[in-house]
Amino acid sequence: MTLNQILQTLIDGASLGSLYALVALAIGLVFGIMRLINFVQSDYITIGGYALIVPGAATAPALLLGAWPLPFMIGGVFLVVIATAVMTERFAFRPLRDTNPATLLISSFSLSYLLQHLIMVVYSSKPKAVGIGAQLVEPFVLYGLRIPKIQIITMTAAIVLLIVVAVFLRHTSFGIQMRAAAEDFRMARLLGVRANSVIVFAFAISGALGAIVSLLLVVQVGILDYQMGMLPVIYAFFATVIGGMGSLPGAALGGFVVGFVSQVLQALLPEILRPFRDAFVFGIVIMILLWRPQGLLIPASRTERV
Repeated sequence: MTLNQILQTLIDGASLGSLYALVALAIGLVFGIMRLINFVQSDYITIGGYALIVPGAATAPALLLGAWPLPFMIGGVFLVVIATAVMTERFAFRPLRDTNPATLLISSFSLSYLLQHLIMVVYSSKPKAVGIGAQLVEPFVLYGLRIPKIQIITMTAAIVLLIVVAVFLRHTSFGIQMRAAAEDFRMARLLGVRANSVIVFAFAISGALGAIVSLLLVVQVGILDYQMGMLPVIYAFFATVIGGMGSLPGAALGGFVVGFVSQVLQALLPEILRPFRDAFVFGIVIMILLWRPQGLLIPASRTERV
């Protein structure tokens, strides 16, 4: 590989890793407080995309939110996804809060399956083209490197949001309550932390992150599918495990690791093996876990850390 090809691969890996890091952050935030692996996060992403079009529409001209001015469109997607996240917490997970983690996991899978089929009922299962932000996909050339504008936006958004979430959790009263709840939920409740408020806010943040990922994906791909959020969440789940379940910095780091590994394999694998790239990625994930089963950022002496 030439130097330009190496740099291009690193930039593409950073962009993809940024996307996975945002999803992993949302998963890790909810898991830290509820010990729930929320696979419904994939449907938050999907619902954010479908909020842009009119039910039954097949192509871009039949836009709903997507036909609004940009600030209103973004705000509308955020409202729809955050409302969905909060409602799933209230009606699906809160009644099961005191059950064991396996029950919550089954509930998560079941709810995701239900939401996917509701999307199919309302919008049909056929993929739909959405031409939003097409100018952001156009690359600009810098010293021979082709960098689409959306990649810069994705990386910038990831860095800014990671900093914002870190500052919020460390330097605000509500953020400290969330960290306390993540460390020991029962003790935090005994000390006066309002459990419902903390959990609802965690789901609202996960919904906001889902909305951001949804908009970034729609611009990059231009196609809506009722399972469009599934693959990013699967990769983000592996990223969360790599970084250390319950560790938010670990989840972000794992997202970047998975993104870089995926892009490097895409560049280095022979063409005949590229269709099996995901298998190689998951194989590397297994090797990392064999080396660090507790995750990259969790000490070996402590496997139950947030």
